Amino acid sequence: QEHLVESGGGSVQAGGSLNLSCVASGYIDRLDRRYCLGWFRQAPGKEREGVAGIDTGDRESYADSVKGRFTISQDNAKNTVFLQMNSLKPEDTAKYYCASSSSSLCMGRALTQERYDNWGQGTQVTVSS
Repeated sequence: QEHLVESGGGSVQAGGSLNLSCVASGYIDRLDRRYCLGWFRQAPGKEREGVAGIDTGDRESYADSVKGRFTISQDNAKNTVFLQMNSLKPEDTAKYYCASSSSSLCMGRALTQERYDNWGQGTQVTVSS
């Protein structure tokens, strides 16, 4: 099983941008062999929610709250998945996690966390007003 490590979090002012990265290492299979890759977030006192996901058909999914502002992408050569976050808002403040799924059940449901079986430790994003 792969080991996922997120980076790129930090503190920004509202309207700013961050680009999160998630590198997979320590396993045989590559990220591009996973059915889905996703980004999730959890704010204090709230449940974890899906933010963006991409499946092997290159279909992208986004939560309504981030559509038009966030973009998920992957670099298979670097075994890395990214989350470009623009026009950040204070309500985007949360710990962000990347995840991968080895099950085809995630197809068409890339924002459903129960479909994912491998998770990183998360990176904190704080947006001030």
